[in-house]
Amino acid sequence: MERVVLDGGPLSRDEVVAVARGLAGVEVAAPALAGVTATRAHVELLAEATTPTYGVSTGFGALATRHIPLDRRAALQRSLIRSHAAGAGPEVEPEVVRALMLLRLRTLTTGRTGVHPSTVNALAALLDRGIVPVVHEFGSLGCSGDLAPLSAVALALMGEGMVRDPAGELRPAADALAEAGLEPVVLAEKEGLALINGTDGMLGMLALAAADLRLLLDTADLTAAMSVEALLGTDRVFAADLQALRPHPGQAESAARIAAFLAGSPIVASHRGPDCTRVQDAYSLRCAPQVHGAARDTVAHAETVADRELAAAIDNPVVLADGRVESNGNFHGAPLAYVLDFLAIPVADVASMAERRTDRMLDPARSHGLPPFLAADPGVDSGHMIAQYTQAAVVAELKRLAVPASVDSIPSSAMQEDHVSMGWSAARKLRRAVDGLTTVLAVELLTAARALDLRAPLTPGPATAAAVAALRAHVPGPGPDRHLAPEIATAEALVRSGAVLAAAHTATRRNP
Repeated sequence: MERVVLDGGPLSRDEVVAVARGLAGVEVAAPALAGVTATRAHVELLAEATTPTYGVSTGFGALATRHIPLDRRAALQRSLIRSHAAGAGPEVEPEVVRALMLLRLRTLTTGRTGVHPSTVNALAALLDRGIVPVVHEFGSLGCSGDLAPLSAVALALMGEGMVRDPAGELRPAADALAEAGLEPVVLAEKEGLALINGTDGMLGMLALAAADLRLLLDTADLTAAMSVEALLGTDRVFAADLQALRPHPGQAESAARIAAFLAGSPIVASHRGPDCTRVQDAYSLRCAPQVHGAARDTVAHAETVADRELAAAIDNPVVLADGRVESNGNFHGAPLAYVLDFLAIPVADVASMAERRTDRMLDPARSHGLPPFLAADPGVDSGHMIAQYTQAAVVAELKRLAVPASVDSIPSSAMQEDHVSMGWSAARKLRRAVDGLTTVLAVELLTAARALDLRAPLTPGPATAAAVAALRAHVPGPGPDRHLAPEIATAEALVRSGAVLAAAHTATRRNP
């Protein structure tokens, strides 16, 4: 996807990811600009009126009752942005900043915010030229929008603050704009609020997390299949007729994927006959579709919420099609905050189940013939003993991150904003949780691959063998102890890129 055209209508999650991560360019369609122009005319009439209109000729928040004279309104806009760009802490990732810029631009193109067309074009140009304002970790309560993060973007539009240029260098905004041939924006009535009163940061992070989790849950099905195979588990429990007895769509999908990854496995076939004494596998093997599937269904629900938000026009006040300017509460982040919090729960649980499978492969009492800790020389070598400790430490952190942020409202703005969503905080901890799940699955991948190698002369099925081969192109097989941290990092990269999963899928297609 090379360019995304904003026409005032909804965006797709794929378009958000393409601009945020793929660095796709953006442009605004002419009909959308025409709608913005028509709406701006209504705002300018209200600006000239003697009757005050909130957001046009008044102060903001707890100062909304104060009428601002005409000659002070440009100063009001500058003051609003400067004072609200009050973030602190580490820089937020550029992909998050690009996502929130795109989503704020999309709302501006709906024609419901009352900004000048030139302001729309300026934000589009900033994004299209690859200039990324510096946004800080803390400052949003997720109500009245992501105020501090979006204010940092608006500040850059004004030629103030700091940005990352297209090469990633930290620069004063004025210098980066001048080098890109862009003029700083002078904000007029209503424009300051329109630029900052949105839920764009939390929505952008939700769209990115949903994309990540789709890949990670597919990968969890693969690593679970590898562990089932390595632990001499049965594939019978993944049969479609058994899964149909509990008709959750995510469960059916995960079971079908695990069964496909195990298809044609000589290891599974080796213990399938009447002499097999195994009655039931442990829950971490047998119930993988139920847990992974519930996680899939949770992601699907979150994506439904995201898609609704991607069709929304979030601002306060808004300019309706008939020219009325109305206050509203659509900036409250609760719909996003809830699903961002919700997603952290299955992330922790999927990781917890993967860690339990890893632990079984390392324990000779439960691994059905594998050496202790998969060590080359147990006692001298520790094998993957401490890799499982790393998993356990991450899983413990994921459980803490699953505690909801959205129930922790802190009143602000002299009690005018007396209930906030904390959706930005929910999104930030979900990003950390996604990273943690990536690490846990990487360790399971490393451990299951090593266990499968140790089952020789029995060999894994085509799909799992392809996954092992993709890993072995970067990480050597069993042997004496070696530095494991780089191997975990390599496995993380292979999980994050989807390379191991792609190898397994290719083998599955070759061997239906």
